[in-house]
Amino acid sequence: MDSQPVPIRTTALRFARAVRMLLTSEVGGRAKLMFAGLIALLFGLNGLNVVNNYVGRNFMTAIAERQMNEFIQQAVFYVCVFAVLTVTGVIARFVEERLALLWREFMTRRAVDLYLEEETYYRVEVSGTLSNPDQRISEDIQAFTVTTLSYIIMLFSSTLTVVTFSGVLWSISPLLFVVAVFYAACGSYMTIVLGRPLIGLNYERLDREANLRSSLMHLRENAEAVMVTSVEGQQKTRLLDRLDALVVNILTITAVNRNLAFFTSGYNWMIQIIPDLIIAPAFMRGEIEFGVITQSGAAFAMLVGAFSLIVRQFNSISNFAVVVSRLSALLEAIEESRKSSVSSIELVKQDGDLAFDQVTLGSAVTHPLLRDLSLSIPMGTPVLISGPHAAAGAALFRATAGIPTPGTGRIERPESLMFLPQRPYLPPGPLRQYLLPPGSSEGISDSQVLNVLRSLGLDGLADGAEGLEKEQDRDMSLGDQQLLALAKVLLARPRYVFLDRIEATLGREALRNTLSLLRQSSITCINNGEEGDTRDLYGAFLDCREDGSWTWKDDRT
Repeated sequence: MDSQPVPIRTTALRFARAVRMLLTSEVGGRAKLMFAGLIALLFGLNGLNVVNNYVGRNFMTAIAERQMNEFIQQAVFYVCVFAVLTVTGVIARFVEERLALLWREFMTRRAVDLYLEEETYYRVEVSGTLSNPDQRISEDIQAFTVTTLSYIIMLFSSTLTVVTFSGVLWSISPLLFVVAVFYAACGSYMTIVLGRPLIGLNYERLDREANLRSSLMHLRENAEAVMVTSVEGQQKTRLLDRLDALVVNILTITAVNRNLAFFTSGYNWMIQIIPDLIIAPAFMRGEIEFGVITQSGAAFAMLVGAFSLIVRQFNSISNFAVVVSRLSALLEAIEESRKSSVSSIELVKQDGDLAFDQVTLGSAVTHPLLRDLSLSIPMGTPVLISGPHAAAGAALFRATAGIPTPGTGRIERPESLMFLPQRPYLPPGPLRQYLLPPGSSEGISDSQVLNVLRSLGLDGLADGAEGLEKEQDRDMSLGDQQLLALAKVLLARPRYVFLDRIEATLGREALRNTLSLLRQSSITCINNGEEGDTRDLYGAFLDCREDGSWTWKDDRT
């Protein structure tokens, strides 16, 4: 499992790549237009802030000099500037949120595509090189897009503030300008020194939060099994261990934040008094107006704030660095999973028969599960895989399905081939969506679907066509779930179907009915199972022995 952040250079390259992908994508035109509008709004906000600074100076001067007419006039200007600032700021925020949403949608769609292509989700999981990819795709992408856009805007806005308010502050006092730059530089350096450990700590925190959540989800999903096997104590120990690790991590983070807060709080308080210490003596000597004091204070705060982006946002920046590193690690893991494979078995998809060429499964050093299997299973020849070495049939099922399995050889697999594992998978959604996935329902009527369900004894699941639209019952027995999976096969009518020990969930009678229905539908069945009263429904037999040898018997010859 990944435990260290990705190197800074790699992270920076990934960051630049993510921005470039958005700008060159199909939504890049909209993104550029929205960003240009946002920049224009920021120019407007910055200009209004300068105007507001001067209006504030005149307003305070009118108060000090007791000029009622000037006071009223400046008050009207103040209200007008505040109104325009409010409208412009709200619109800018709206555009920023819409642009962040556009970017998040684009990145999430791309991440989901990459994660699901070429069984990457499986390879990443079994490799154990990446923790919590689901959190990275959902939460980290959201944080990345929102925070990136926020920082770009803050950086651009700070640059404009530095350009405009440097002139304002210099015109008031060159000394105050120099103090502002020096003060901000020292503050940024100290913040980095004190807060640097937060980057690694926040990286660990996200993983430990996800580990605790995944343990709770595991307990919920396996509640019945935990109760039956009475392993509540083990589950409690696991949960509390992960909670303890999270608490230790958060305690360390809070200690670092405490030390950082001592500095940043004092730093921010001093911003309020430094301008007065430098400018007030000039007012007392009668060299400047009273309003210049408030103007200098506001300009100093704006300029120091622009230079102190690191001081003001260090916690957020440290979290952002973690998010970028985690997303970078996700992309690295996806790329690596496609390069590596634990199997040397060549899997070829073509339109012919299902065939195995010199397939050896298991380690070549120890006794292999199956040695040098070479045979072809033509259409119309139902096959039973049995024998004293049941693990060989299970390994053959996995290898044919494309699951990385140690071994060598070549498997030629027809495109029209479906697999039914021992434990069926029933995804959430309506019954119709499961039985007739999008693009596969052409030419299949509701009456045909209901007839298939009836033939398998599942007519109680759907009361007419309307019943096909209801959500599946997640609490149905494993046997009914397996029959539902078989109904999907019968409706899809593939050339081949590979079954893996399904008699354990169906029972003998239901299995015999299933094999008869598959034969009537001209679906060639390969069943990794046991010999019994269904032998007459097979045309060929593959017997797997303990030493890895095998025999093939074709009753047609």
